Amino acid sequence: MNASAFRAQNLSDDVSFRADVVTLNGTLFRPAGPPRAAAVLHGATGVPARFYRHFARWLAAQGIACLTYDYRDFAGSSSGPLRRSQATLARWGLGDQPAAQAALEREYPGVPVWVIGHSLGALMVPFHPRAHAISRLISVASGPVHTSDHPLRIQAQVRAFWFGLGPLATAMLGYLPGKALGLGADLPAGVYWQWRRWCTTQGFYLGDIGRDLPMPDWNAFRGDMRVVAVSDDGMVPPSAVWRLMQHYPEARKQQKVIHRTSGRIGHVSLFAERNRSLWPDIIAEA
Repeated sequence: MNASAFRAQNLSDDVSFRADVVTLNGTLFRPAGPPRAAAVLHGATGVPARFYRHFARWLAAQGIACLTYDYRDFAGSSSGPLRRSQATLARWGLGDQPAAQAALEREYPGVPVWVIGHSLGALMVPFHPRAHAISRLISVASGPVHTSDHPLRIQAQVRAFWFGLGPLATAMLGYLPGKALGLGADLPAGVYWQWRRWCTTQGFYLGDIGRDLPMPDWNAFRGDMRVVAVSDDGMVPPSAVWRLMQHYPEARKQQKVIHRTSGRIGHVSLFAERNRSLWPDIIAEA
């Protein structure tokens, strides 16, 4: 490895920025030289920013600065007892995601802005005030999924999460004890309840427009959009991923299905270091 590649993979700074009344914490991974683009990585629900660090370092080695961060009251942005949190998916998407993009734009003025959205991370862009400023959107395993979309092999697990242990434990404790239930990370109750409503309702979040969500500007983003699905993703299958494209009618879209070479990829593990060989497919340009 040459000296410049070594620096690119290790040049990172801890950062903090405000999102309305809260402070969010993250990491900015910098290229060794001037970046050709600056990407903000909006993570999936329940996936901490540290999980994306290997991918972000790899991006920096490709000359793309990358900001990873945690949503309010989660992981590195936790600010107190989880049961006191007022966080919801809407606040993560309407408050935290635009604040992260704004922080990146302040750091790299004049540099093309990319958004890489994993799952939740690409769903909320039509609600963002500066969606028009994004030059490239890469959605990964992101789509308005419904419980009926999941394959039969995981239907029992999914329905227990939404209709069994998940709501019971959340109601009793005031937060989702995801770790204890073997369902992932602990989450604020408001995040879980809204997530449950969206994923068990046809139309996903459309029913919350005018209630918890403002009217989006579906036409604001007009840049290049790479829509990435994972062939063995049972949580957001490719058919649900393609549905997301309806929310970006003015984007120049390119679809890609990533197939596993060995082992499972699923909904999250595309960003795991063991799948480094597949990362060029995430950002490939037409």
